[in-house]
Amino acid sequence: MATLEHTESPGHGTEDGVRRRDFINIAAVSFPVAGAAAILVPLINQMNPSADVLALASIEVDLSAIKEGQAIKTIFRKQPLFVRHLTAAEIADADKVDVTTLRDPQTLEQRTSAGKKQWLITMGVCTHLGCVPLGAGEGENRGEFGGYFCPCHGSSYDTAARIRKGPAPKNLEVPKYAFKSDTVVAVG
Repeated sequence: MATLEHTESPGHGTEDGVRRRDFINIAAVSFPVAGAAAILVPLINQMNPSADVLALASIEVDLSAIKEGQAIKTIFRKQPLFVRHLTAAEIADADKVDVTTLRDPQTLEQRTSAGKKQWLITMGVCTHLGCVPLGAGEGENRGEFGGYFCPCHGSSYDTAARIRKGPAPKNLEVPKYAFKSDTVVAVG
């Protein structure tokens, strides 16, 4: 009687080197990864800033209309921004203050741009509890130091917007800005 020997060919049960089990394993891993990506992409994307916030991420302020001794209020990132054109007397008053006596010691030079000492640009938010100080508008109370006065709790700032009296712990914040020309400043 003849016996049949069964020999398998080397490629038996495979199609181009990929077994059916490998395909199932790849598919089983791919579907959850694709599902996670489909969920995570919109979730992470919703944390990006909205269009109105991006529009206010930086602003340009025209300085040509601001007279010496005058200050204006504008909006930057949904908060008030003060731009003040300091007079020579206000600069002298700020420079003669001994900064070692200040709660938050900074010179006027540290708070202004080099060569543009007459332009003081600060956020219009009191560092105590976030009220908007007076002093940027025409005829508003500038406090006893001639800068800004917070009516909420009585903080007084000098002509360099440095805290001089009251509960505020720090000077008014100076945002990042750069002069694009002698009459235009970009804030943000």
